Amino acid sequence: MNKLIGLLLLFFTTYGFSQTNIISTNPIAEQIMLGNYSPSTYTSSTVINHHDSIIRGINNRINPDSLKCSIYQLATFRNRNTGADTNSSTIGIGAARKWVFNQFQQISSDNDNRLIPSYLQFDQVICNVNQHRNIFAVLPGTDIVDNKIIIIEGHIDSRCVGVCDTACVAEGIEDNASGTALVLELARVMSKYTYKNTIVFMATIGEEQGLYGANAFAEYADNNGIQIEAVLNNDVIGGIICGQTSSAPSCPGLNDIDSLQVRFFSAGGFNSKHKQLARFLKLEYKEELLSQVSVPMLLTIMSAEDRTGRGGDHIPFRQRNFAAMRFTSANEHGDASNGAGYTDRQHTSNDIIGIDINSDLIIDSFYVDFNYLGRNAVINGVGAAMAAIGPLSPDLTLTAVNGQGLEVTITNQTQYPQYRIAVRTVGNDWDSVYTTSSLIDTIYPPAAGIYFVSVASVDSLGIESLFSREILDTPTGIDPFEKETNAFELLQNRPNPFDEATIIGVKTNIDTPYKEAYVVIRDFQGKVVKELPIALTNEINEVTYVHGYGKVGIYSYSLIVDGEILITKRMIFAN
Repeated sequence: MNKLIGLLLLFFTTYGFSQTNIISTNPIAEQIMLGNYSPSTYTSSTVINHHDSIIRGINNRINPDSLKCSIYQLATFRNRNTGADTNSSTIGIGAARKWVFNQFQQISSDNDNRLIPSYLQFDQVICNVNQHRNIFAVLPGTDIVDNKIIIIEGHIDSRCVGVCDTACVAEGIEDNASGTALVLELARVMSKYTYKNTIVFMATIGEEQGLYGANAFAEYADNNGIQIEAVLNNDVIGGIICGQTSSAPSCPGLNDIDSLQVRFFSAGGFNSKHKQLARFLKLEYKEELLSQVSVPMLLTIMSAEDRTGRGGDHIPFRQRNFAAMRFTSANEHGDASNGAGYTDRQHTSNDIIGIDINSDLIIDSFYVDFNYLGRNAVINGVGAAMAAIGPLSPDLTLTAVNGQGLEVTITNQTQYPQYRIAVRTVGNDWDSVYTTSSLIDTIYPPAAGIYFVSVASVDSLGIESLFSREILDTPTGIDPFEKETNAFELLQNRPNPFDEATIIGVKTNIDTPYKEAYVVIRDFQGKVVKELPIALTNEINEVTYVHGYGKVGIYSYSLIVDGEILITKRMIFAN
């Protein structure tokens, strides 16, 4: 009993309870996020607000050398653990926070004082420290009626093996000086331009101990009625080298190099605002940026919310129903397990900038690729900018007509000259995106089956909004479940074949009482490998099955309700 009490006391001393006294240290920043300000106060001396100019500017002005300088500076603080020194002016998390804040102030002074820096201060015992601060800066938009904000973030804290070790060298370059440098660089570049919606650039604290800084901001926004339109979280975003134990579904093998792909992680499947955000960002890259870049990138929308067994700062925002997703490198150097025999860099003192190969006291082999980090910054910046200058999102109804057609009707925000209709089937990506000038249009998908449809508004400049919710239907003129006598229909997993995870859906046809329901996964020998509880309450109910990296073969999955196997289907592992 005494040992148990001791362990509990240790836990609460290290991590405390929930955040309290969450405040913005700059009241002006808070009022801007609430829409309580005059946009004329923050008018640029040279207003640049046309989307073509903004896109070209972000693409041309993101500077790999600037990113490199920020990362070098972040390394000098030695240990940026959440519980590290807050008194020193040169080392520790306190010095790092002050430096980021000062960077925001300098950026503001270079841009007509339009960028408003602040701390988000909150009380919580983490690693024996009682009070903590995120650093953020607010770039006011011109529209105070549609006063939504868009957040670009990355956590600033670092760690070694011990979650509260403040004595080790914890430069945390890949995880996550890379993300913090990206946020600072985008603040520098994007502050030159004018947007309809407000953009917030933020470096969070407490990520390594439990996503505490992000949770504090999400709670603060929720409690104060700050309308967050989108959160772009950047974590482990600059490295290109695969480690021995990289978290699935990352690397093909040790020392594999990938500087041409970035992964988008987000929660959910059908009608997920988080996946819709990821698809929007990929669409903007394809249509607005791809023709301008010298090195094309592969943007991969992942099935799972994060890597296997891992988490990031987008999750607290998703938990409060704000659209949120994560940018992460294709390759990671380690899974942060830190156990016996662990040789990778992540969450160790070896997460450094690089090494001096020829002993001339100059680093000549870098673990972060600054050009790759710059390309990821551009993707972030252009996606956020297009979301910040776009029109309002519409809604739709969907009806199967004419044998093979789907009639799409725009039901609100009907004032725009055009709309876009996005259609997908079994994958995470849209299969097609149509443009129409009509509020009622009929599309004809190439084959019968289940289709997921959403819409976006398009303004007079050809800029689309974020896309609406998804609606499911089939282009056969007959509801595929209309003649279904079973209460539940087990849908084909999506995507199939899939990456490290797949989404399994169950459609509820009849409101039927039940006690418990599971989706059971079996391998090709019939052995149960996973049981996933599922609630069968809405029209479409989903679970995500994360199998990890490297599995191959044909597996089965069954819907079991109150002990009875109702339906069984097959799925393919194809990594």
